[in-house]
Amino acid sequence: MANQNPLAYRMAPETIEEYVGQEHILSKDKMLYRLIKADRLSSIILWGPPGCGKTSLARVIAKSTKNKFEKLNAVAAGVADIKRIVDDAKNVFMNPSGRVVLFIDEIHRFNKLQQDALLPYVEDGTVILIGATTENPYFSVNKALISRSTVFMLKPLTEANVKQILKNAITNKERGLGNYSIKIEEEVLDYIANLSGGDVRVALNSLELAILTTDMNADGFIEITREVASECIQKKVAQFDKDGDSHYDNISAFIKSMRGGDADAVLFYLARALYAGEDPMFLARRIAICASEDVGMANSNALVVANAALQAIHQIGMPEARILLAHAATYVARSPKSNAAYLGVDKALHDVENMDTGTIPMHIRNAPAEGMAKEGYGVGYKYPHDFPNHEVEQQYLPDKMLGTKYYVPDETEEKLK
Repeated sequence: MANQNPLAYRMAPETIEEYVGQEHILSKDKMLYRLIKADRLSSIILWGPPGCGKTSLARVIAKSTKNKFEKLNAVAAGVADIKRIVDDAKNVFMNPSGRVVLFIDEIHRFNKLQQDALLPYVEDGTVILIGATTENPYFSVNKALISRSTVFMLKPLTEANVKQILKNAITNKERGLGNYSIKIEEEVLDYIANLSGGDVRVALNSLELAILTTDMNADGFIEITREVASECIQKKVAQFDKDGDSHYDNISAFIKSMRGGDADAVLFYLARALYAGEDPMFLARRIAICASEDVGMANSNALVVANAALQAIHQIGMPEARILLAHAATYVARSPKSNAAYLGVDKALHDVENMDTGTIPMHIRNAPAEGMAKEGYGVGYKYPHDFPNHEVEQQYLPDKMLGTKYYVPDETEEKLK
C-alpha cells in the first residue's frame, strides 16, 4: 500500500539524520537540531518556499517526539478542529503529558479568528505549534503567535542537496526506486536538480515519471536520458510566485539594481519577473518611478524613455513588451544618478506638515479680480522676460522660509544652462 504513494512522499526523511539540507538551522551545533533530538521543542514557524522540506521536517519531529502529534491543513481546518485537538490533549487517560505537538500546514491561510482561538493554548503550553508557511509570517501570522514562537527561515535546497536526494531515491529499495534497474548519468541528475529550482518535490516527481514511463532497453536497463528528463520536467520551475512574498523581494532587487547601475542584474531580475508572469505594466511603472526618483535631474531623458515605454507597452503587450522593458530598464540603470529633486520635495513636505511656513509674498500672488491690486496682490511683481537673460532677482519664498534650501544639485546633474 505504501508503494502507491508518490515517490516524494515515500522518500521523506524519517529521522533528523536522514534530513538533507537546511544546514544553517539543522547542523548538529544548531539550536533546532538540539531541541528536536532532546524532544524539548517549543512553538516554531517554518517559513520557506515550496519543496524546501517544511513538511518533511514536521514528519521528522512527529517520529521523534514522545508528545501526541496532530496535523491540520489550514485550508480545510476550523476552530472546531483546534478545540477537538486541545480537548484530546487535555484528556489524561489518552494523553498523560497533557501536551500536543500540532503541525499546521499553510498556517498563513488561518484567518484571525482561527489564529486567536489557537493563541491561549500555545501560550499555556498545551499546544506546541509547528506552523509551515510559504508567505512571510511577519505579515500573515498573528503577531501574538509570532511573539510566542521562533521563526526559522528555510532556504531553497541547493542543487547538491536535490541531487543527493535523487541519488538516495534511486538506491533506496524499501521506499525508493532501488528495485528498478536504472541507468542515469550524473549530467542528467544535474539537469533535473537544476530545473527543479530548489523544489525537491518537483525533482522527485519528475524522476518518478521518467522511470515509470520509460521502457527497458535491450540491456535490461531503464535509461533516463536528458531528453527523457526534459519531457518529464518540461519547464523550469519559477523561482517565485508573482502573488507571494518573493514578488516583493524580486521587485526590490530589480529597483535597487537599476539604482545601482548594474544592467546585468536589472535584466536578470526583469527576466525572473516576466517568467513568473508579472504584469509588464507594473514593471513599466516601477521603471518610470526610478527614472525620476533615482536618475532625476542627472538625465531627464530617462523619464522620457520610461514614459514612452510605459505608453507603448500598454498598446503592444507581451511578448514584445519585454523588449521595451529591457530598453527602458537598462537606460535607467546606465544613466547618471541624482535624487536631489526627490529629496527636495520630501524636505519641503516635511516643513509644510510640521511648521509654520508663513504666507506667500504679496507680489507673486494672483490678482484675478478688479480691486485686489489695491490690497497689494501682485503689486511689485517683476516679469522675468522683461529683463536681460530673462532673469531677475526677487523674493519667491515666504519671509519665514527665506534662505531655506530644498533643491541641492550635485555634480551629476545635467547642465541646463
